[in-house]
Amino acid sequence: MTGSPPRPEAGLDSLADRDPRVPPEQLVAELVPPPRFADVRFSTYVPAPEHPSQAEAVAGMSAFGEGVVRGDSARKGLFRRRSAPSGPPGIYLDGGFGVGKTHLLSSLYHQVVTEGGRTAAYGTFVEYTNLVGALGFLPAVEALAPHHLVCIDEFELDDPGDTVLMSRLMRELVDRGVKLAATSNTLPGALGEGRFAAQDFQREIQALAGQFAVQRVDGEDYRHRGSPAAPEPLSDETVRRVATGREGATFDPFARVLAHLAEVHPSRYGAMVGTTSAVCLQGVGTVSDQMVGLRLVVLADRLYDRAIPVVASGVPFDAVFTEELLGGGYRKKYLRAVSRLSALARDGAALAG
Repeated sequence: MTGSPPRPEAGLDSLADRDPRVPPEQLVAELVPPPRFADVRFSTYVPAPEHPSQAEAVAGMSAFGEGVVRGDSARKGLFRRRSAPSGPPGIYLDGGFGVGKTHLLSSLYHQVVTEGGRTAAYGTFVEYTNLVGALGFLPAVEALAPHHLVCIDEFELDDPGDTVLMSRLMRELVDRGVKLAATSNTLPGALGEGRFAAQDFQREIQALAGQFAVQRVDGEDYRHRGSPAAPEPLSDETVRRVATGREGATFDPFARVLAHLAEVHPSRYGAMVGTTSAVCLQGVGTVSDQMVGLRLVVLADRLYDRAIPVVASGVPFDAVFTEELLGGGYRKKYLRAVSRLSALARDGAALAG
């Protein structure tokens, strides 16, 4: 894609015109499960009988949560360090996309906070790295340390700086008695493979891996059981009609949104989509640039977190990334984005129906 992306029609709200500024204190206050997962519980997760690891994951996460709730009851003073737990201080859900890892992580948060009366923080990996950038390392530690549990969704190491930063942050939190829970598509000992010279950071990676007991979750992508991978794109006219007729919808050329994502830090994508009722994209095309693709992955995650339908023309979302990107070190991220965008596009097609 070359040249300046066209602007949307006058009178329509544009996602690419939004540049939210999030104060540091708001970053801390918003470390809670996203709206899509605000009401989930372990009881609402339905394990597939043909994949016993799903029921095992529910039992394992629930038992871990009970330990978090019980473990703090022996605390005798505000500044007394919590007693060291037996075994790893964290639990790590490893599994493919669409098997319900975020559902389980959110359920753990609600078990500890809503049912157990403890405190917890919940965020994605990129939100925690941004928190450190916004507050500074020690203030970020001080903001997280009072919690009994820190939940990290979409845990992944994309560059050496993140590796060193998260290794140090988690070590500081564990030293203060904070329990950890994370989800990822990659085993902790294999984080960073295919993305940078991970062998040069094995000490940090192994230190991260040592903080967790791994709970495997197998299964198929629940978003597409019995459904085609991606719906057929809509016409440009239909996309415009939905944008015009739906209050709170945004309307943008796809190329303009991609260009705008480069100007907004990924940690602010959630604030950017805000309370949008639908994202209408005209002319979705295939992405071949790695950085553009990774930014689109984060946007897809934030739209999915908030259950925002996507109404789109152009290519179907199972063709939005090139084969070269899908075959590289970020393959699992791109496949997760395809899964989530396709699900949101089905919701968008229903709106247009």
